[in-house]
Amino acid sequence: MKILVTALLGACALAAFAGAPAGFHFAHHDWEIACDNTRTCRAAGYHHRGEDDDTPEVSVVLERAAGPGQPVKATLRLGIRDEKEWVPKTGVTMHVDGRALGHVAIGSEYLTGELSPAQIQALVATVAGTGAVQWRDGARAWALSGAGAAAVLLKMDEFQGRLGTPGALLRKGARAENSVPAAPPMPEVLAAPAGNAEVNLPPAARAALLRELRGTLGEGDCEALVPDDLSIRRLTTARLLVYGQCWAGAAGTGTAYWVANNTAPFKPVLVTTDGSDHEAGKISAGHGMGSCRETREWVWDGNRFVPTLVSDTGICQPVGLDGTWDLPTHVAKVMRRPR
Repeated sequence: MKILVTALLGACALAAFAGAPAGFHFAHHDWEIACDNTRTCRAAGYHHRGEDDDTPEVSVVLERAAGPGQPVKATLRLGIRDEKEWVPKTGVTMHVDGRALGHVAIGSEYLTGELSPAQIQALVATVAGTGAVQWRDGARAWALSGAGAAAVLLKMDEFQGRLGTPGALLRKGARAENSVPAAPPMPEVLAAPAGNAEVNLPPAARAALLRELRGTLGEGDCEALVPDDLSIRRLTTARLLVYGQCWAGAAGTGTAYWVANNTAPFKPVLVTTDGSDHEAGKISAGHGMGSCRETREWVWDGNRFVPTLVSDTGICQPVGLDGTWDLPTHVAKVMRRPR
C-alpha cells in the first residue's frame, strides 16, 4: 500500500538523521519479521496460507529486545471462524513432531496464550527444520507452518548482532554474549503546545498557497487538490497546518498535510500525503482493508511534526477479526511539557 512505502522510507530517513538504526519489515512464505529502531524484533509465523479456506488459523509471535542475554517471549494466537463455537476452558496442548510438550493456557478474549521457555526452544528448532508444530484441544488441531521460518529467524539474529553467539536462535557459536550490541535508547519527542483554530485566507492567498504546496509534491500527486479544498489551522502565531484530500482507493483515503508560514511566502513543508486524521499537535494515518491495517503517527515538537510510530498488523491473512499482531518498525516516547 502507498502508506507503507512512505512510512518505511520516513522511518529510515529519521533513523539515519538521528544516528539510530532504521527499522525494517521482511516477509518470506508464511513468516515475517518487523524490527524497530530500538532493535526490538518481532517474528511472526502463521498456518500455511494455501487455497484451503478450512485450514485452522494460528499464529505465533516471537519477541526479543536487543542486547546481551535477552530472553525470547512467545505468544500463541488461535483463530476460530465463529468464536461462539469454542470457548477455552482448559487451553490446548502443544505437540512437536507428534510428541506432547506441555499445556498452554488460552485467554478467552483474544484466544492468546504464552509459551514457556522450553516450548519456545522446541518451536524454534522445529520450524527452522522440517518438523511439525501443533496445538490441540482434543477436537481440533492448529498447525504452524515452518515455511520461511529459517530465513526470518536468521534476519532477527543478524539485525540484533547475535550470529555466532550462544544466544543466537539458529547459528549459535562461541562468540561472547557480551559482544551483542546493547539496545539503543528509544527516541524521545517533546510535544509542544499547538493550536487548532480554523484560519480563513482570502482567495488570492489560498491560490498562492496552493501553488507553493504543489511545488513540494511529486509528479501526479494530489492532482485533484484545489484552493477551495484546502483546510487551514493555526499551529502557532507564525505557523499553519494546511491539509486537503490527496488520494482515494480501496484502502481508504489519504490526506496531505503541510506546515507553512502564516503569510506569503508560505514555504510549506510536506509531512505526509497519507494522513487520515489530526488533532491539536498530532497527525495520524491508518489505512487498510478489513483487519489488515497500517498505522503511522507524528507529533508537533514546536518546529516540525516528528514521526513517533510506524506499525502494521502483519501479513494480510489475519488470525481473528482485529488484525493479528502489532508489528512496529519505528517507535518513540512522547514527552509532555509540565504544566
